[in-house]
Amino acid sequence: MTLAGSVATTPDLLRLVAVPVFAWVAIRDIKTRRVSSTVWIPLALLGAVLLVWDGWLAWNADSYAWSHEFLIPTAVSLGFVVPIAYLFWWFGGFGGADAKALLVLALLFPTFPQYAVGSWTLPLTSTPIGTFSFTILTNAVIVGIAVPVVIALRNAAAGRVSSVMVIGWPVSTDRIPVTHGRLLETPEGRSRGGLDLDALRMYLRWRGLTLADVRNHRDRYRDPATLPDEPNPPTDGAVTAAVRSDGGRALEGADDLDEVEDADDADALGDATESERNLDTDAESSAAPAGATDSESTADPWGAEAFLADIEGTAYGTTPEELREGLEVLAAKETVWISPGTPFLVPVFAGLVIALVYGDLLIGTLF
Repeated sequence: MTLAGSVATTPDLLRLVAVPVFAWVAIRDIKTRRVSSTVWIPLALLGAVLLVWDGWLAWNADSYAWSHEFLIPTAVSLGFVVPIAYLFWWFGGFGGADAKALLVLALLFPTFPQYAVGSWTLPLTSTPIGTFSFTILTNAVIVGIAVPVVIALRNAAAGRVSSVMVIGWPVSTDRIPVTHGRLLETPEGRSRGGLDLDALRMYLRWRGLTLADVRNHRDRYRDPATLPDEPNPPTDGAVTAAVRSDGGRALEGADDLDEVEDADDADALGDATESERNLDTDAESSAAPAGATDSESTADPWGAEAFLADIEGTAYGTTPEELREGLEVLAAKETVWISPGTPFLVPVFAGLVIALVYGDLLIGTLF
């Protein structure tokens, strides 16, 4: 908030700590699609303190500063931006981290700051209402809308013309285990919605398999008779979760590997079990095991229904049919189209930086 005759109050200077924090969470969201809730607590506490500080400064300045520079922008920020963030999260438009980020910004940036940089005063533009968190939100939406255009231009420049070129691009199947996003293919062709790759990782970890296992022995693992008697923890599908090659328990995070007491024995066990998996392909593609009828072995291809019934939650809304179709595609193709699903925290960070430097993209464009 800028009081008459001043530029960059102490609260406004302290608010700049949000820039490196949001840069960090944006990078983490790209790499892992996971942001801990604890990152927002310090920013929320800082925002509450600075809000009270701003209110005290405005109250001691004059009635105009109190009503027009503080009260109205703060009311819009807390009474409009906060409900929008909550409603978008409730209806599935935002992830939990996205909603929390906007809630924090509504508390941290209710009013327009101003910073003197040489002969410049930033932001370069302002809005009639002066609610800075709303400016950040509209900037983020505009950046988010521009992302599909950039993706389409990138695909067109590379000669990749497809019905889904606006929302995704092709990747090697070998990259799928470390890729976030959603598969844009089914056995029938390209699709604008398909298997969530986090759900795929959950399924593979539950069975104690790798995608390479599925590709090398798809006839065997398509048979639900090969499901494990004691499935492994599926984790939450994060790329950073490591799984033992022998199908043992999942280890959350690479650092947890150091907690295995006897790593050599674990590796040896993994090698031994892997050799047991490398059975003759012809034998694996033969009839179901003794005692299993044809109807029993084909009622639930890939064990998709058994997996979803066994785990807690819904695996990001994945249906058995989506899981089966995704496995069929990934087991057969060398390259597939995926949608990376740009994390909204990236446009939010871009919207914050643009707001601090330029101001409101929407107002600047219209006026």
